[in-house]
Amino acid sequence: MKVSDKFRLDGRVSIVTGGAVGLGKAMAQGLAQAGSHLVIADLRLEAAEKTAAELRLEGVDAIAVRADVTDPASVRALADAARERFGRIDALFNNAGITLHVPVEEMRLEDWQNVMNVNLTSVFLVSREIGKTMIAQGGGAIVNISSMSGLVSNVPQHQAAYNVSKAGVIMLTKSMASEWARYGIRVNTIAPGYMKTEMTAPYFDENGDMVRTWMGGTPMGRPGTPDELQGIAVYLASDASSYATGGVFVIDGGYTIR
Repeated sequence: MKVSDKFRLDGRVSIVTGGAVGLGKAMAQGLAQAGSHLVIADLRLEAAEKTAAELRLEGVDAIAVRADVTDPASVRALADAARERFGRIDALFNNAGITLHVPVEEMRLEDWQNVMNVNLTSVFLVSREIGKTMIAQGGGAIVNISSMSGLVSNVPQHQAAYNVSKAGVIMLTKSMASEWARYGIRVNTIAPGYMKTEMTAPYFDENGDMVRTWMGGTPMGRPGTPDELQGIAVYLASDASSYATGGVFVIDGGYTIR
């Protein structure tokens, strides 16, 4: 097999949670361009349907499913919809997430729990459900989107809940990789740094003191762009990464090298 062929995903099926916009949408676009069919899971069904329609222009099949990744019943419905449409699930991208900038001494318990539910517990719930299908079919690839914030406590923002949740995603990735290797399931995580998305672009364009601090600590001196995650997404979903599991793939412009 040619090296380039190992990156192809023709006929395979990928689920991307939080896939309607931002990093999730960009990764879904990369997967579609490599030949994968897509299930775009998001709370915002209208936005997910728009993204699915755009992906179909790549010549693949794509559907949108409204999913609350913190609700086990909704997660089961997502898995059922994917299996009903495609009959199998080859790759799962756990991308849904939120952030919260609140000092620890001011943080409410319900806010802490909400961040943990969306960022960490959802990864467990969705992986558990989709993992059952992958075990039954003899394998698959799970890619969890963590963050460099799961490796370092970046400053000056106050985001302890986010940092802890993303560190948890990294350890959950390693744990699932260890348990599920015997089933032919590979589990890895992508840990992005500061990314300039549609939602964060105005913030970066203002170039305030916090942004200057972030970029001053980033050797490449700029934020990443969503398309810069497409290559690693395709790699981890494809046969090109057949011996990679339990890995933490940091894409941060060098922020964590210090």
